[in-house]
Amino acid sequence: MTARIIDGKAFAAHLRARVGTEVARLDAEHGITPGLAVVLVGEDPASEVYVRNKGRQTREAGMLSIEHRLPADTPQEDLLVLVQSLNADPQVHGILVQLPLPGHIDTDLVINSIDPAKDVDGFNILNVGLLATGQKCLVPCTPLGCLMLLREELGSLSGLEAVVVGRSNIVGKPMVQLLLREHCTVTVAHSRTRDLPEVVRRADIVIAAVGQPKMIKGDWIRRGATVIDVGINRIPAQDGKTRLVGDVDFESAREVASAITPVPGGVGPMTIACLLANTVTACCRANGLPEPRGLSA
Repeated sequence: MTARIIDGKAFAAHLRARVGTEVARLDAEHGITPGLAVVLVGEDPASEVYVRNKGRQTREAGMLSIEHRLPADTPQEDLLVLVQSLNADPQVHGILVQLPLPGHIDTDLVINSIDPAKDVDGFNILNVGLLATGQKCLVPCTPLGCLMLLREELGSLSGLEAVVVGRSNIVGKPMVQLLLREHCTVTVAHSRTRDLPEVVRRADIVIAAVGQPKMIKGDWIRRGATVIDVGINRIPAQDGKTRLVGDVDFESAREVASAITPVPGGVGPMTIACLLANTVTACCRANGLPEPRGLSA
C-alpha cells in the first residue's frame, strides 16, 4: 500500500476561490466587503512572512486588508487601545494579533481583549468555551483546516477512532473538540503518554501536532489509517541548508496509511485559507446574513 497524498495546497486554493465568490456576492447583493485587520508587533522574520502572505491572499480574495505594524517596544496599553479601536470599527470583521508577542506583553490579556465576534483566530476564551460546549463560535484556523481535509477524504467521520498527538491550545485541544462534534471516539496523547506507539496504532485517524520532527514512525500507524501531519519542523539538509519535515516520518508512514498530508503542502496552506473563511463567516454573522455553506465547522 502506498498512501494517497492529501493535497492541502490544492484544497486551500479551492477554498480561497469559494471565499472570493462569497466576497463578490456580499458586495453585489449587500454592498458589504469583509475586512481583516492584522496586527504585528516587532520584526520576527517568520511572522513577517506570514503577515505578508495573509495580506496578499486577503486582497486577492477581494477583501479589505488592514495591517498595523508596531515596534517591538510598543507598550501593552497602546496595543490594547489599538485592539479596542478595531473592535469598534464597522469595516473590520476579523482581527488577528500575530503571535508570538514580545515578552513584556501579556498574550492572554491581548487575545481576550479582541471582540469574540471578530476573533478569527478562535483563541479568545469565550470562543474556546463555546467550542468546548458545542455551540456556534469562530474555530481556530489550523484545526478547522484539518477537519475540512478529513471530511474531503473520508466523508462521514462518525464512529471512527481518532488519536490526537499534542495538547496545545492552538491545535491539539480544539482539534479534539471538533472531532467529538463529528462523533469520533477521541484519545489525546502527548509526551507523557505511556506506550505512545500502541496508542497511535488504535487510530483510524491520526492527527500529529507535537512539534517533534519525524516523531511518529510508520510502524506506529494502523494499516489503512488517515494521517494528518500538522508539524512544521526545520532540520539540516544534505546541502548544508535546512528542509521542512512534519511530525510524522512521511516515507515510512505512507507505506501503511491509506492517505497522508505531506509537509510542506498539506495542512500549512489551509491555515490562511481558513482565516479568510472565518472572516467571511464573521462578516455574515455581524450583518445578520446567512452563513455560506462549507466555510465553517
